[in-house]
Amino acid sequence: MQLTERHKEYWSRNLRLTAVLLLIWFVVTYVMAYFAIPLAEINFFGWPLSFYMAAQGSLIVYVLIIWYYAKAMRRLDLEYGVDEGDTR
Repeated sequence: MQLTERHKEYWSRNLRLTAVLLLIWFVVTYVMAYFAIPLAEINFFGWPLSFYMAAQGSLIVYVLIIWYYAKAMRRLDLEYGVDEGDTR
């Protein structure tokens, strides 16, 4: 099957979105852990930021990443006419 220019544009935007969200995931998961000691000096709701991110902050970010990806892909699928319709 030959990919049209529209298919290539769709996959390019899909991969760019995935790369940005993976970069956010990487920063939240690894960079925050690497800088845990300096981040402990910053208070967030009365707790050290490193503790907050380990306990619940990173989980909130992960859920937001999933929510945003689903919303953005739904919009992208509708824009390019590749949506599968309402699956309910």
